[in-house]
Amino acid sequence: MEIQELVAEAMRRAGKTLATAESCTGGLIAHRITALAGASDYYRGGVVAYSNEVKECALGVRHATLEAHGAVSEETVREMVEGVRSRLGADYAVATTGIAGPGGGTPAKPVGTVWIGVASEQKTVAELLHLDGSRAEIAEQTCSVVLGELLKMVNGVSITPRKTQPA
Repeated sequence: MEIQELVAEAMRRAGKTLATAESCTGGLIAHRITALAGASDYYRGGVVAYSNEVKECALGVRHATLEAHGAVSEETVREMVEGVRSRLGADYAVATTGIAGPGGGTPAKPVGTVWIGVASEQKTVAELLHLDGSRAEIAEQTCSVVLGELLKMVNGVSITPRKTQPA
């Protein structure tokens, strides 16, 4: 069974809803979720916030956060995930922001630097990933990790954020 099928099963069992905010994954999480029949039972919707302006106006990320920390940061992913959960009225939310490459990396934030966020009404967790591979591989890995962390949260497993995730 694939991770999105496990998420669907857990969301239905818990009677909870989900929203997504995606930057570096470009809607891949939403696609994986909605590719399953019956996703409307729990999936509220999502925002692909590729530009900073969309992060601000659609998700409520503060301009000051983007100026101080950049789009690829713990602070930004926290505001993205909390914003989409609140604005779409979902019980849970996930968010991604990162540098999938092949360009765009810097020494401080190289290609493969990705922040993910998972939120419920009670808790928000952000995690830094360092991934390797092509643009598509980084997006796929990000989807799998964030859905796995969501599954843990929905199932009541304590999530201890990692600062790095090997590829």
